Amino acid sequence: MSRVIVVGAGVVGLSCAVRLLEAGHRVDVVARDLPRETTSAVAAAIWYPYRALPQDRVTAWSATTYDELAALAVDAPQSGVRMVAGTEVVPASVPDPWWVSAVPSLSRVDRGWSFVAPVVEMPVYLGWLAARVEALGGTLTRLSLRVLPDGSDLVVNCSGIGSRLLAADLEVTAVRGQVVYVDRQGLGLDQWWLDGAGPTYVVPREHDVVIGGTAEEGDWSRTPSPETAAAILARASLLVPELALARVRGHKVGLRPARPGVRLERQGRVVHCYGHGGSGVTLSWGCAAEVAALAS
Repeated sequence: MSRVIVVGAGVVGLSCAVRLLEAGHRVDVVARDLPRETTSAVAAAIWYPYRALPQDRVTAWSATTYDELAALAVDAPQSGVRMVAGTEVVPASVPDPWWVSAVPSLSRVDRGWSFVAPVVEMPVYLGWLAARVEALGGTLTRLSLRVLPDGSDLVVNCSGIGSRLLAADLEVTAVRGQVVYVDRQGLGLDQWWLDGAGPTYVVPREHDVVIGGTAEEGDWSRTPSPETAAAILARASLLVPELALARVRGHKVGLRPARPGVRLERQGRVVHCYGHGGSGVTLSWGCAAEVAALAS
């Protein structure tokens, strides 16, 4: 049994920690931000490959994650995962998405294509993942780092945009995403909607609806903009007119860790796993399985 330190407590870091613990390693997770303080906590968290490359690896990781989340929706409903049908609005002339093989079925409809996707209630899910880590014997500690830590057999770097510092990787950049949360009560909304223009997405959760969004590359501001929020609501109301009267519950901003390609590789005693863009949830279990294999 080796000792592994996982740096980062977002969805990727916690998923990696779970798989490493299941493989028999001793695992300690350290992070500046605890799970519900991370970018992962802001995410609308619908399974959908977004701003992540290369296509072949992303498709494989996405398929693995889809299967795992679908199983959790059945076997562990307390995890906050549900399977929800929805529609992405695209012109009729657009070919099937490059990741189509990662979903069991995708059908053409009048406004685009429709499929069933995992939708993850992130505050609930992150708590469930953290509890899973602890139940398997792992630890989770707040720790601000300036370099990757020593004192273990292996370090797994899941620090997201923190890898600009911890991995000296200036290819990692922030892509700012702002979302609006509105009450779900009374909307009668039981499916999700996506439209690449904007981008715009409407994702119903148990008690609220997450509406987005933005993709502002190189913008590091975490302060929500009222003007941006108004524009998001206006676009979303074109998809779902009922949203025009919905009561706003709050606003948040997350900084997606974008990179020309996801970095998942081992270099000596360090496994790097970052640069997932807007696909942290979507790639999490697939990447975690590969990290566990590299750790062995």
